[in-house]
Amino acid sequence: MNTVGDGTRAVRAGLPEPEQFEPTLPGPVFAAHFHLCGEPTGPYTYGRDTNPTWTHLERAIGELEAPGEPVETTVFASGMAAVSAVLLSQSRTGDVVVLPDDGYQALPLVREQLEAYGVEVRTAPTGGDAQLTVLEGAKLLWIETPSNPGLDVCDVRRLVEAAHAAGTLVAVDNTLATPLGQRPLELGADFSVASDTKGMTGHGDILLGHVTCRDPELAAGVRRWRKVVGAIPGPMEAWLAHRSLATLELRIDRQCATALALAEALVKRQEVTGLRYPGLPTDPSHPNAVRQMRRFGSVVSFVLPDREQAERFLTELRLVDNATSFGGVRSTAERRARWRGDAVPEGFIRFSVGAESPDDLVADVERALDALGES
Repeated sequence: MNTVGDGTRAVRAGLPEPEQFEPTLPGPVFAAHFHLCGEPTGPYTYGRDTNPTWTHLERAIGELEAPGEPVETTVFASGMAAVSAVLLSQSRTGDVVVLPDDGYQALPLVREQLEAYGVEVRTAPTGGDAQLTVLEGAKLLWIETPSNPGLDVCDVRRLVEAAHAAGTLVAVDNTLATPLGQRPLELGADFSVASDTKGMTGHGDILLGHVTCRDPELAAGVRRWRKVVGAIPGPMEAWLAHRSLATLELRIDRQCATALALAEALVKRQEVTGLRYPGLPTDPSHPNAVRQMRRFGSVVSFVLPDREQAERFLTELRLVDNATSFGGVRSTAERRARWRGDAVPEGFIRFSVGAESPDDLVADVERALDALGES
């Protein structure tokens, strides 16, 4: 299906060949073990290793990550399980790993674990391709673009070229963009990683993650790590995720269009500073984004004057849930500094645009901002 559109691919990805009287998407397979006579040479032996429901989902994600190309995808119980699988399976004592210093707030926890295992960890910001300055001698470069929550975008091709020239592997956290927004493997990365809890499944009711690779040997290392630590998704979660992929383009297109409309409205607000959205032509990341992204994501970030006004803004919203995470069909927003894990101002808002009617959502935000000026 390498010549069809994103919507068609999302709807059809990973489905088995049609079989008379069978469902188009087989139901979840709940099994700890399978019938197994003689030598264990078949595809399904034990539930921690493989499951037919995972197989369908992994094929589907692979088709989205690299249409028409042979890749291997491994699904995990969460995004952090996928992140940890790459970082911990590919590094050894004495290796150097480069991380962003403005990435997802759980990355410092992984850094602590890597350092406890004797791995040297260097960090630099996403913006300005600053990770290039600390790349020398690294075994693995970890890129997060757009970064969460600051929404900086680095030049993936440039970083990959420099890393590969030095013998360094490259992994890209593609959670915010999804494969419909950006395809890291096409940009040269060795690993495309994502928390599918977010935009890929899009309903805020599943914890899931994945890693996709072209290189079978790298994929085998990641899959072995899943087997060793047992970070496996339940079959019901995997089935629900596959079902949710069918609406991926519909959701992402609405969310991205509304996110741009919201950003354009926020530009005009005096209360708002530090506005970031890669799809906005005036955004510092826009030049990089247009070169490598096909859609710019559902997240907008901005800063209100202080903690009190940020909290009041969130309280005044009627169509937006005060909740963490992003990428869901229901809009969410939060004062990100409450987690104490990101270097952001007290009034920093991370806003995840959902699938509500654009005019309604923008009006709700405008009304909540107007309330800040009322006595």
